[in-house]
Amino acid sequence: MRNRYLDLLRAVATVRVVVYHATGWAALTVVFPAMSVMFALAGSLMAASIDRSGPLAVERRLRRLLPSLWVLALVAVPSMLLTGLAWDWTVLYWAFPLQDPPANGWGSMALSATWYLRDFLWFVLLSPVALPLFRRMPRAVLAVPYAALAIITLAGTPVHPIVRDMALYGGAWLLGFAHHDGMLRRLSRRTLVAAAGSLAAAGAAWIVTHPGPRGYDLNDVPLGNALWSAAFVLVVLGCAPVATAARPGRLLTLLNARALTIYLWHVPVIVAVTKLGEAHGLPTRGWVGIGWRLTVVVALVALAVLLVGWVEDVAADRPPRLIPGRPPRSAPVSPAVPRTAVAAGNVRSVAETLRT
Repeated sequence: MRNRYLDLLRAVATVRVVVYHATGWAALTVVFPAMSVMFALAGSLMAASIDRSGPLAVERRLRRLLPSLWVLALVAVPSMLLTGLAWDWTVLYWAFPLQDPPANGWGSMALSATWYLRDFLWFVLLSPVALPLFRRMPRAVLAVPYAALAIITLAGTPVHPIVRDMALYGGAWLLGFAHHDGMLRRLSRRTLVAAAGSLAAAGAAWIVTHPGPRGYDLNDVPLGNALWSAAFVLVVLGCAPVATAARPGRLLTLLNARALTIYLWHVPVIVAVTKLGEAHGLPTRGWVGIGWRLTVVVALVALAVLLVGWVEDVAADRPPRLIPGRPPRSAPVSPAVPRTAVAAGNVRSVAETLRT
């Protein structure tokens, strides 16, 4: 049974990421901290997968995650090798990104969004251990990433990007665990509002007093980002409605079924469109520049979805479809046979099968 509300959050987060990268509007990171929302949703789904499948959940998540990256690598890696990328064993990170895959020149910018898959991979690998610990000591475990990020920030000591991101987004992933286990739903409205308000106030205070090079862009203020995002996730997941079995709309289905394809391909498209625009003297800033670039980016990302989006269906053991969301054609029931009779015949056939 699909949870339409979670599907809606994922779809909004996907659209927000594309618009932010195309426009650079810092306010979008505050209004909707998309990356933390995506990690929280993934944490909730990962907890559900572990409950269903145990450690096999890791293999299933990786199987859904990696094929789309491999398709991108089939295009990007040969292109970078032909333009100067050194051939060594680190190229294997394009198959299993435990570290940032190597890139050069144009690839360093166009493929920069692959950090999300790197972090996602680590969270998936750690979840079979983290989930039992979280269920045994939820508050203590939840405090770990925020305390670690505070220490990293206040100490000012450079750390490995993976360690920094584990601290930055680990709280959101654990809040996803809490959502799956019903912990957020069991909080009283007063407690939820008080916790979210305190986190938001602390995050806003840090953001205002420690702006980054782009002002109040949360991507430049990790501690403020984590606190503000925690408040946001608490509200949107703590107030989540109960899942329903109603069929979501086609656009919602499309965005969820192709979220990974959209995420992986939108940055290369944005970089290519912007470079071509600058090379031909077209405006790339202001309302005119943003308007035409966003229109072209949406069209080209849609083309990428049509060309390679079906890989997500194959990875998820779904029948590959060019455009997900279209209702499948069903064989018509003969007018001469009432539907109730067909249903009764199906029940009898199932009963006969069970007896044999």
